[in-house]
Amino acid sequence: MRTTYLVIWPLLLTSSFYSRAQKRSVTVKKINQEINIDGRLDEGLWKDQASFNNFINQWPVDSGLAVAQTDVKITFDDQFLYVGATLYDVGNDHIIRTLKRDQDDEYFGSDGLGIILDPINEKTNGFFFGVNAGGAQIEALARINGSETSLDPNWDNKWYSEVTKGDSIWFIEMAIPFRTLRYNPQNTTWGINFVRNDMKSNVYSSWNQVPVNLNTIDLGFTGQMIWDSPPPAIKNGLVNLIPYIAGSLNKDYEANQPDRWDGNIGVDAKIALNSAVNLDLTINPDFSTVDLDIQQTNLTRFSLFFPERRGFFQENSDLFTSFGLRTINPFFSRRIGLDNGEVIPIIFGVRLTGNLSERLRIGLMNVQTARGQGVNPQNYGVAAFQQRLGSRSSINGLFVNRQSTKSDENQLEENFNRVGALQLNLLSKDGKLAADIGFQKSFNPGKLEQEEYFSGTLRYNSKRFFVRLSAHHIGRDFISDVGFVPRLYNYDAARDTTIRRQFTQLANLLVYNFFPKSGSLNLHGPRVSSTYVLNPDGSINGSFEGLFYYWNFKNQNEMEMRITLDRDNLPFDSFIAGDIPFPAANYTYPSAGFFFNTNPRRKLSSFTNVSYGDFFSGKRFRFTERLRYRVQPWGNFSISYTLNEISLPDELDSTTLHLLGITSEISFSNRMFWTTFIQYNTQIENININSRFQWRYRPMSDLFIVYSENYFSSNLKVKNRGIVIKLTYWI
Repeated sequence: MRTTYLVIWPLLLTSSFYSRAQKRSVTVKKINQEINIDGRLDEGLWKDQASFNNFINQWPVDSGLAVAQTDVKITFDDQFLYVGATLYDVGNDHIIRTLKRDQDDEYFGSDGLGIILDPINEKTNGFFFGVNAGGAQIEALARINGSETSLDPNWDNKWYSEVTKGDSIWFIEMAIPFRTLRYNPQNTTWGINFVRNDMKSNVYSSWNQVPVNLNTIDLGFTGQMIWDSPPPAIKNGLVNLIPYIAGSLNKDYEANQPDRWDGNIGVDAKIALNSAVNLDLTINPDFSTVDLDIQQTNLTRFSLFFPERRGFFQENSDLFTSFGLRTINPFFSRRIGLDNGEVIPIIFGVRLTGNLSERLRIGLMNVQTARGQGVNPQNYGVAAFQQRLGSRSSINGLFVNRQSTKSDENQLEENFNRVGALQLNLLSKDGKLAADIGFQKSFNPGKLEQEEYFSGTLRYNSKRFFVRLSAHHIGRDFISDVGFVPRLYNYDAARDTTIRRQFTQLANLLVYNFFPKSGSLNLHGPRVSSTYVLNPDGSINGSFEGLFYYWNFKNQNEMEMRITLDRDNLPFDSFIAGDIPFPAANYTYPSAGFFFNTNPRRKLSSFTNVSYGDFFSGKRFRFTERLRYRVQPWGNFSISYTLNEISLPDELDSTTLHLLGITSEISFSNRMFWTTFIQYNTQIENININSRFQWRYRPMSDLFIVYSENYFSSNLKVKNRGIVIKLTYWI
């Protein structure tokens, strides 16, 4: 670890800490009247407001003025930040891939305009509000993830927008309530940028220039919005309530149980303690209408990662989840309220997040669960902080506590698990160089010896080069009950027991891009990726090595060729595929494949992924095909199919696994949606049908009707059926 320090610090000290793009600034004036949000910009007061124009290309080139220009004006009163945009176009054939809100992939694949706000000038966290040409909204938290800015669209808040269209021109009006933002009213300079999606030309542009190797939304390349008078202070104690009432009818055919009627009520509350700190409360929350997980085929001996989809755990979640890796993380909120797939009722949850100063951000969370089937009630406490260092670096801390609150054995003091983490995140001002160094330790009942987790990552990101090097060491007794550390646990099939084994993981990714000056390509280039998992004696426990070549076309087609080599040293007889465990041995298996992704702007687009090669002591053929048909702007229909055909020696089970998904998304408007999802998975012997109707009858207030049923895939015998009706109302 000392070597990592010696390498990182000289690089940081000698790196470029300046932006090659000049930072733009605009002064914003206050008005004394409310603007009617109708998308027309016909109020005379717009003429005198600050203007953001001369948008600069960002992708596929990051120089020169955009052909499709944008003019944005901005102003404010005591309640709202107003945005009025005029978007000049070539023709009227807009690309609108969805009318559903909060669809980040679909939003950035549609014509649209978004605003990035960094009220605290942290350059690490902020807010994003966007509207596509069909009027579909997206609001999200922007945050630094490693060296890149990413969006979390699961954050929901109430704001207003409208879109109107003319001849080769269209208009957007937005009104963003100040109470949705977190800021210091004494700070009269905010970071700001605007991002234009021009999908007809496959071009992204921005008001303040952003290098092509970074996301257009990068928080390090915002311009400045200067207030002519301080933004209004949010009234302390301002409360938003979101009560709900829900009813359900369920029938469990597999257990031969009678119909079960249930009713439920609960409430969420958002309380602004001040302009920068927010308190969130949830009492008896209901997550029955949350989006389903997309099923995966698991041909490893470890658990798969599924992202958190429950709203309460999303806002400012980067404070709690930005430690280690996604696959080695001390806090994974899906451990709360779920146990081996069984839903454990949550009685209440409290979350306090915000900025105590311009440089210090904190997060506190406490959740109490009820008793589940064979599971005692649990209390989960999480505390985190982020102290900014320099312009974009920070030191982050985390403490997680799981404590049983009732035990039949009366041994509460011994039924706990705690984890502490400290991580230094370093990021240069220009975003090219990043590093993080972390230390974590678990605390458990009894005397354990190897409870530490050490991590370090170094990244370099320029227009042509991307390099990432990482090292992680996990001790045998690093136990994180509320975390995600799957490789630590190894199942011994012969003895029917799980054994913890410490390991060290080394990984790298090297990317080089060529940018042709002419022709059909935006870029192309090789990629080299490898991961090595080492035993305590330095021998290889498992590894992956891959050589890839990637092409990105101007018409949005993509293609990649790959050759990979896997090694797996099974320490015990292990289940991989079928019902017969693979014998403990060293396995080496090469494979080759490719993927091709066609232009998603077309009505019919597709994704094809094929690979073939060795698989442990046998062979594996993998084929994935996704077809998508779009009826602009109201309909998206897709079908995906994955085949895994595994041929093994006679003493093992040769297996053919099918995974089929059919999706229908119909938008009756940008406030009413009907989504149906069918999944057929032979690995878990299940067919699932889930159909959800959502009507956003007023901002942040919804009516949901969700129907679901499950069948055995082998004989189509029904397992269970259920329907949920839920009404929420934002007060």
